Order: sequence, then structure tokens, then C-alpha cells
Amino acid sequence: MPELEGVRVTVLGGDRREVEMVRVLHRLGASLILVGLPLPSGLSEARTVADGPTAVAGADVIVAPMRGLDREGRIPTLLVPEMPPLRLDARLVHEMTPGALFLAGQLREEPRDVLERRGLKVVELGRLDEVAVLNSVPTAEGAVQLAMEELPITLHGAAAAVIGAGRCGLTLAQKLVALGARVAVVEPLPDRQARAVTLGCRCFPPDRLGEALADADVVFNTVPAPVLDRDRLEQLPPEALVVDIASEPGGTDFEAARRLGVKAILALGLPGKVAPKSAGLILGQVIPRLIREHLRERLGQPETRGAAR
Repeated sequence: MPELEGVRVTVLGGDRREVEMVRVLHRLGASLILVGLPLPSGLSEARTVADGPTAVAGADVIVAPMRGLDREGRIPTLLVPEMPPLRLDARLVHEMTPGALFLAGQLREEPRDVLERRGLKVVELGRLDEVAVLNSVPTAEGAVQLAMEELPITLHGAAAAVIGAGRCGLTLAQKLVALGARVAVVEPLPDRQARAVTLGCRCFPPDRLGEALADADVVFNTVPAPVLDRDRLEQLPPEALVVDIASEPGGTDFEAARRLGVKAILALGLPGKVAPKSAGLILGQVIPRLIREHLRERLGQPETRGAAR
């Protein structure tokens, strides 16, 4: 019997990586309802609905997009652009079954609190190392691709600054070094600084950010906080490029960049754009395990050590 047979899974919006994830869940026998996401070919037993509350009613598992919600609580439905806005609002949450599992890439504190008060178990996939570390690869590759398309010079020999040496930042730094870039990493934590040094990078603490920016041909920001304000942007060379891959709204003052003539790009959802199959298979590897663990918890069954994933 397929391991997810009889499990009702509702998928709310997303991009091409969620389409790939849906294929995996279908193969595992999940009963699928999609809203704001097109039905992949060959999935005759899955169905789509147009109404969010109808879709989530009775679901054991609800999957929201990896790229998260926007600041107004809208769920991205990029592949169904004609669909009216789908929001994580009181009406939608009210139809969710207490005890259900809610999965999303990331959530702000307010919607997470609303879901938990309803009695849902909330898991932010982007905070799980097994997702975030693997997901850093298509993110880094997408950022590099974008820089190569936008820069008038090669990355080989270019001065690249990476702000933040977390999971994405370190993977990005590694790939830039491999391409022959001269990489400066800005990071406050000594252990992350040490990892960057082993990759062949120069390291600066945040209070020396200006030194990393002074000769940068390209700056990659991974920090979801206002780190590149007008004063910092003024320290960049005239033709420098900023690629901001931090969560929305990023860490760059884009209006100041426009006024200063600095080309700055907020590059959201790169895995779903540049490597949707790889990114979707990452989700398809992790989400079934999370569902199995959740169902065992609901049934009061202990997890079997060494069980196949």
C-alpha cells in the first residue's frame, strides 16, 4: 500500500517546484487538492478547486509555497495568474482542521500565531537544515546566473561581496570562489567567518562592511534586514550590481538605489525559477517524512528509529 494512501493533502499556490513536489506526493498515494496551482499531467486522481476554504476543509496536511506569503498575507499563485488573490485570512484558517499539519517555506510571526491558535502544527521548511542546505544550491546557482547575465564583466577576476555567511551565503561564496572571483564575506559570527576563510574568502565583520563594498563589482545580500541603506549604497563603485536574495522585502533600499543609479535586483524564489525540478525533489524528499512523523504523533505511535525515508 502506498505510504501516504488516504492522507488528504491540500496545496495552496506555489511555483514549478511545488508542481514537482505534487508529483512525488501523488506517487506516494496522497489524496491531493490543489488551489492556485495547475494540475500536472497524468495526475488523474488529484483535483483542483478555485476556493481556498473549500480546499483546506478536512485536510490532514496543508502545504503553502516555499517562497512564503507577501506582507499582506497573500499566497503566491504565480502559475495561475488569473486567479483572484488567495489570502491566509480568518475565513481560510477557520476552515482548517485543528491538529492538521501546516507546512510553508517561511511565515511571519502573526500568521504563524493565528495558525497555532487554531490548533495546527506549523513547520517552516526554510528553517530545517535538510531543506535549507540543499535549497541553497539552486539559490546560489540562480544568483550566479543572474549576475552573469547582468554584469558587463566575467565573474572570473571580479570582486564579489557576500553579505551573510549562513547556509545560502556560504554556498554562494563557494561557487563564486570556484569561478575565480575575489570574494569578500561580511559576517558577525566567528565560526561562520572561519568557514568562509577555509573557502578562500576574505572576511569582514559588519562594522567593516564599507571595506567590502568599496571595490565590489557585485554585491550579493542574503540578510533579511536593512543592511544596504543609502549611505552604504553610496560606497559602491558606479557600475556595481546588487543582487538581493534575502526574504521579501530584502535588505536593500531599492528606492535609494534607483535614485543613485545603482542597479539592484530583488531575486526572490530563485530555486523555483532556475531549477524547479531539483528544488521540487528536495521538497518531495522531506515533506513525506514530516507527514509520516505527524501522523504517528497524532496516533500516539513512537517514531521507529532507522525507518526508511
